[in-house]
Amino acid sequence: MSFVSSPELDSIRPVLADAVDLARQALLDLGEGGVGEYLGVTVEDASAATHRFASDLEGYRGWQWAVVVAAPDDADHATVSELVLLPGPDALVAPSWVPWDERIRPGDLGPGDLLSPRQDDPRLVPGYVSSGDPAIDEVAGEIGLGRTQVTSLEGRLDAAQRWHDGDFGPDTEMAKAAPSTCGLCGFYLPIAGSLSAAFGVCGNEFAADGHVVHAEYGCGAHSDTELPTGAGSPQFEPYDDAALDVTQTPVDPIEPAVAAETADSGEAAAATETTDSVEATGEAEAAPAASTTAEVVAAGEAEPDAEAEPAADDASTATDLAAQEEDSVSPS
Repeated sequence: MSFVSSPELDSIRPVLADAVDLARQALLDLGEGGVGEYLGVTVEDASAATHRFASDLEGYRGWQWAVVVAAPDDADHATVSELVLLPGPDALVAPSWVPWDERIRPGDLGPGDLLSPRQDDPRLVPGYVSSGDPAIDEVAGEIGLGRTQVTSLEGRLDAAQRWHDGDFGPDTEMAKAAPSTCGLCGFYLPIAGSLSAAFGVCGNEFAADGHVVHAEYGCGAHSDTELPTGAGSPQFEPYDDAALDVTQTPVDPIEPAVAAETADSGEAAAATETTDSVEATGEAEAAPAASTTAEVVAAGEAEPDAEAEPAADDASTATDLAAQEEDSVSPS
């Protein structure tokens, strides 16, 4: 990037503007290295100008070499006045220095730490000077004694503004939703002095216990809070979380190709079932015929037995008659 504009080029003397090579050679003679491209020239005054070069040094990205050249009004050549490495617009640099007393923040003070007030702290005034607080001034005047320093009017106003805008001020969400204000609460402990009209300390352990609260602040633990009628009783039927909710799983649509394959498979299965049914019917018809044939054969085999049984009975009868005749002929 260039630091030169057209009006500046017109105001720079040629003997200063043309000293680019002189400035580069001065950097090379320095022996640090890392001299990059030429960035431009800026005028310092009628007798001086600054030539800038990009820095290629490791760890100095965005930095620039600056070479100041000078030439008196009647000089025909320039000389080198100063060489320096400066951060450019895109250079990574440390943050600006902040004095320690400005770096301290609320909550930084720990056990054993010492923090003195700033010199000529505007929040404090000598104790023998009227502070503007009637409670302090009257006591100090009566006994002729007082603290070495007391809070000034500026210090009290700063504290009041800080407490007003803090977590226990009147504009917080808790205060807006409260049934009443701290100024009307039985747990509100007003502080002494000129700030007592607007601030106090909360004494409710379940609320802002021990904190300075604004009189217009409030919370749900106000001393006048009453539970609504029927509070604590269930207003709705209990919900049975053991019940199961049956949810139908959506069926994915069948693609045409899959549907065709399914139809072919169905036709093949139907044909197979038809063939199996015909074969089963034929076997069923053959089975009664075989059963009938077996009954006929069994009946044929059983008829000779039936005829043989009467023949045996006739033979037995004839034997018995013969025996009776012999008994009747033989002498007794």
